[in-house]
Amino acid sequence: MAFLAWEGKSLPGEPVREMLIEAVEKRFGAVEALPSGYPLQSLTDNGSAYIAHETQRIARSLGLAPVNTPACSPQSNGMAKSFVNTFKRDYVGRMDFSNASTVLAQLPAAFEHFNEIHPHSSLKMKSPREFRRQRVEQLRRSQLEQPALHCV
Repeated sequence: MAFLAWEGKSLPGEPVREMLIEAVEKRFGAVEALPSGYPLQSLTDNGSAYIAHETQRIARSLGLAPVNTPACSPQSNGMAKSFVNTFKRDYVGRMDFSNASTVLAQLPAAFEHFNEIHPHSSLKMKSPREFRRQRVEQLRRSQLEQPALHCV
């Protein structure tokens, strides 16, 4: 939560780059563990910290394709609003707000539930991770079913 020190100011690039590295390490364990053959993207807005050349370079070095939302993107804005509204309704509304450390301690479990268990109508009532696992399995099966081409 290093970025809280810059409240009211634009977010500097260094904490953004550190959070990007932490997120990749938390998700994949190590940069070397990134799955090959599947394009991974880092989707951000157009804030100066996110479009900085150094941030983009680090994202690419981590195996991520940096992608910024278009300046006027109703679709991206709608997806972000949908996430925020769902998270507020289903998780934040049930949290203990007695102090900041209590709130922060509840967030990991809420995000884990949202990604692993919570059904999403746009994902055919599957959780995001369940949907991705099924999608990866479908891709693997379709690759196995394709006949091998032999060059002569």
